[in-house]
Amino acid sequence: MEKSKVLIIGGTGYLGKRLVKASLAQGHTTYLLHRPEVGVDIEKVQKLLSFKKRGAHLVQGSFNDHKSLVDAVKLADVVICAISGVHIRSHQILLQLKLVDAIKEAGNVKRFLPSEFGTDPARMENAMEPGRVTFDHKMIVRKAIEEANISYTYVSANCFAGYFLGGLCQPGKILPSRDNVLLLGDGNQKAIYVDEDDIAAYTIKMIDDPRTLNKTVYIRAPENILSQRDVVEIWEKLIGKELEKSSISEEEFLALIKGQDYAEQVGLTHYYHVCYEGCLANFEIGNDAEEASKLYPEIQYTTVLEYMERYL
Repeated sequence: MEKSKVLIIGGTGYLGKRLVKASLAQGHTTYLLHRPEVGVDIEKVQKLLSFKKRGAHLVQGSFNDHKSLVDAVKLADVVICAISGVHIRSHQILLQLKLVDAIKEAGNVKRFLPSEFGTDPARMENAMEPGRVTFDHKMIVRKAIEEANISYTYVSANCFAGYFLGGLCQPGKILPSRDNVLLLGDGNQKAIYVDEDDIAAYTIKMIDDPRTLNKTVYIRAPENILSQRDVVEIWEKLIGKELEKSSISEEEFLALIKGQDYAEQVGLTHYYHVCYEGCLANFEIGNDAEEASKLYPEIQYTTVLEYMERYL
């Protein structure tokens, strides 16, 4: 079967750069949208040039120029959006809605993967304010996609390993301590941690797969469905030392959230739902969805133990 041509939006970002690499590695003709002007962001320019050297096609386009977006979309069979929404959720939704309009006008796209990759927003209708804005915005994009009759795949990748495992599931930390750890509640709620390179590899596998068409696909690598205590225990075994443990109750955590600025509150409410309510692992995947590690057993995903070894 001929492989789809892929256009990646946000290809120099945290997940986007991994999607570009995975698309090229899996043999897809890969286009990378970039703004006509990148200022003096030399790192971004170097990333773009490195991707070009690997075989990616660089395409100039701007969300402020509808025609350029349509022209870029017409080059590809599949469009993947990986623009970040960190601290600029309202901006991200506007960009994605512009992209939906361009895909609708172009009329050639066989599959669109919007910028999701985290908690499934369809399961978060009861999420707390202000964090629920993340999920509400994603649902607005989904509604626009489906009303435009655009074929899609929604990817729920759960917890990015770098953000959660590095800090032993503690907000605001990305390196594991060798001395102490703060447990969120009793530390026993299960979450799901996925190596970012694995997220990209699974995602690119999905784009030509009829089993994932118009479905949500959860990345639930079974060995990585663990509690915070499980993660801490793995780290303790690696360093040969038990960490000093303290805990923060649900009430204390909720009070902590209220004292932060808006952006911090959004992030902390996500931690609340994951670490106090167990929102990622407290449901079964139904018949209307798929699980990536079952669809693609040939991908040898990185376990939490393997991931944590890099911090030794």
